[in-house]
Amino acid sequence: MPARVLILNPISNDCPGTGEARMITLYAGKSTRASTHNAMRRYCQEVHGRSPIEVQSQAHPEPQASSSSPGRVRALAVVRRMRGRSHPWLLWCDDGCYYVVKFQNNPQHPRILANEMLASRLAQMIGLPVPAPAVVVIPPELVEGEPALEFNSGNRSERCVAGLHFGSRFPGPPEQTIVVDFLPDMLLRRVDNLVPLFVGGFVFDKWTCNCDGRQVVFFRHKDGTAYAYSGLLIDQGFCFNGGQWNFPDSPIRSLYPRRAVYDSVTGLQSFEPFLSRIRSLDLPNIEGCLADIPSEWCLPDPQGLHALVKRLYTRRGRLADLVIDAAASLRPFRNWSQSS
Repeated sequence: MPARVLILNPISNDCPGTGEARMITLYAGKSTRASTHNAMRRYCQEVHGRSPIEVQSQAHPEPQASSSSPGRVRALAVVRRMRGRSHPWLLWCDDGCYYVVKFQNNPQHPRILANEMLASRLAQMIGLPVPAPAVVVIPPELVEGEPALEFNSGNRSERCVAGLHFGSRFPGPPEQTIVVDFLPDMLLRRVDNLVPLFVGGFVFDKWTCNCDGRQVVFFRHKDGTAYAYSGLLIDQGFCFNGGQWNFPDSPIRSLYPRRAVYDSVTGLQSFEPFLSRIRSLDLPNIEGCLADIPSEWCLPDPQGLHALVKRLYTRRGRLADLVIDAAASLRPFRNWSQSS
């Protein structure tokens, strides 16, 4: 029997606020990752007259955006489950791009989504490499049409819910993009944005009190001529101590385990321009990053997000001391000079 994959039409201009679920029949024996991509190719050809790769390239030629207000995208198709404690999924959306989506009812905390959006926007403001964030609208038809869309934890299963969820844009079409979370030392040293990725990322994690280990991914396009990978800071959900929204600072937090990434650090000045960029932010700059964050991501006290931002603003003045404390604790920066 031919496999069928659920694809949702984008919202119709003739009938705003609605979406039509449709099944695309594939000539395959069972539903697989390949059959899902085939369905999306067929959908793009029928609706847009182009392949998914052409649609994504035209919609977003760069993997990270500069806008701090990315708006919303609508999920059209489920691609695959991703790794991670929040049980994210890779979804294809109506802007032609793929997003790693964390759901409101994830096993960690709904505030993880608010943290992801706020931290991603702040990171963009100071010039750090992060995936473009978006609010992903997931309609009931998509959840109902994909039985595998659920969380599994031990003996407990829970269906993913429809509604507004957080998405971080995947670096490119999955079949055309190599994405890894580990590189051998030789390739790690050749990452083309190593300093903003790790040195800038360290300053950012100190400011936001990221209570998780620093997570990064490296990517390059399969058909590209560039041999070097680029890096992205991912998983900002435990900035601000996850669902607690406080700042339990510790000198040993925020360090990447591969210390070679900090070889460019010789003193406090090595963390510029990121220290200065954070110190130069005023309160309206930071508060602007709260725009359009859904209140349901901030339960049980949505107003707590505004109090969190005020504490972030105050913490800018302590940032240099937090970096110096880390340098003196485990001595992670092997080229740090006391005279610097």
